[in-house]
Amino acid sequence: MSGSRIAVLGTGIMGAPMARNLCRAGHEVRVWNRTHSRAEPLAADGATVTGSPAEAVEGADVVLTMLHDAAATLAAMRAATPGLAEGMLWAQSSTVGTAGLDDLVVLAAEEGLTLVDAPVLGTKQPAEAGQLTVLAAGPRPARDPLAPVFSAIGSRTLWVGEEVGAASRLKLVCNSWVLAVTHGTAEALALAKGLGVDPQGFLDAVEGGALDLPYLRVKAAAIRSGELAPSFAVDTAEKDARLILAAAESAGVRLDLAEAGADRFHRASRQGHGGEDMAASYFASWD
Repeated sequence: MSGSRIAVLGTGIMGAPMARNLCRAGHEVRVWNRTHSRAEPLAADGATVTGSPAEAVEGADVVLTMLHDAAATLAAMRAATPGLAEGMLWAQSSTVGTAGLDDLVVLAAEEGLTLVDAPVLGTKQPAEAGQLTVLAAGPRPARDPLAPVFSAIGSRTLWVGEEVGAASRLKLVCNSWVLAVTHGTAEALALAKGLGVDPQGFLDAVEGGALDLPYLRVKAAAIRSGELAPSFAVDTAEKDARLILAAAESAGVRLDLAEAGADRFHRASRQGHGGEDMAASYFASWD
């Protein structure tokens, strides 16, 4: 389905580059964002900037949602109702958790939409490069129509089944690891500072070994340079951490590190770092 008509609801850190890459791939893209000014630059890339979710989705083949959480996604899709048509494909890429997804499933059934659970792995830079990993779950007939959409925003699509929710559960597992590595990097560098150790010595000690990894390098560089423009903001990371904890609790799993990490993000946000990259977890090491 090259040249699909795609509505993108949510043009923040992730949604904007996803919409831009869809335009570059030759799709007809209509975008909406709650803060209109954040969507306006996409007009230069060929997207049609709309004033409402209903206007964005009217006549679309695919609706792609990339909003902050389940509540924002539900509100946008309810507002889109006048423009929705039975049989539309809805690729839901926001990180909404397990409980939040339930409400979206109900809405999709009410409106006759084909819902595909499609969260993505990656942050701002991979999104800009079209190198996200799409985790997808939904009806098999939706796979071919969505293939050119997912290939425009990502380098890989991993279909994990037909059950809506399977991809969102996997996303929470993946994010639990991402957040753990982020906090581990932040705490190691904070300890180095406290002990008067050159952080480069730590990085040199693990270089090339089993304890080294690219994400450590990326987050350590952000902390050391103070360049904390968000690729994944502290407040968003805390939101995801709370979703992980809620899902774990419902499954009878205790996650002590995730709980401490959520509190750590909360402290960093309270210190004024909520809009900065989640590497700002580093600052939560001091009151």
